[in-house]
Amino acid sequence: MARCTGPTDKISRRFGVPLFGPSKALERRAYPPGQHGVRSGRRKQSDFAIALSEKQKLRFQYGVLEKQFRRYFHEAARRRGITGHVLLQLLELRLDNVCYRLGFGNTRRAARQFVGHGHVQVNGHRVDIPSYQCKPGDVISVCPGNNSQQLGMRLLDSTQARPVLEWLTVDRDKLSGVVVREPEREEIDPLVNEQLVVELYSR
Repeated sequence: MARCTGPTDKISRRFGVPLFGPSKALERRAYPPGQHGVRSGRRKQSDFAIALSEKQKLRFQYGVLEKQFRRYFHEAARRRGITGHVLLQLLELRLDNVCYRLGFGNTRRAARQFVGHGHVQVNGHRVDIPSYQCKPGDVISVCPGNNSQQLGMRLLDSTQARPVLEWLTVDRDKLSGVVVREPEREEIDPLVNEQLVVELYSR
């Protein structure tokens, strides 16, 4: 399936926030990319442009294409609760993002590759679909093969300084984790105003 594979620093500079993790490019060049980026600055935008920018930031942050993102929104609108919060929960509970939160990848892209290459099991069954929707009670573990175990251990070692959120538990010895519950909005801490995304699709 198609996915965004462009330069991450350029995308982060376009929106002015580190969408793919800490970026020194934003510190060195805190202006939009392109030959007119230095002089243009941050021009005044219309309400529609601001809402569209928020939606694009959320898409890029989770590595979701437009058609897929629209399906997430329609599913969030169908469920009970605040649509913006439900949308964030659906995105957070993607398997690639759960693996990223557990520490199986420095970035969501790395976690997506870890899942896509078949190194992950959900409740004892191998799952190689990054968009797989996890549920409370699901056990996420590394496949028993030597290659998977070594790679999983190396990834966990490289991310051990990053705290695991309260809606997840991780067992580093067993290379596994459990989705305890659905995340709260405060725990997700998105880089966007999700209410503007809801207003954009409700026009």
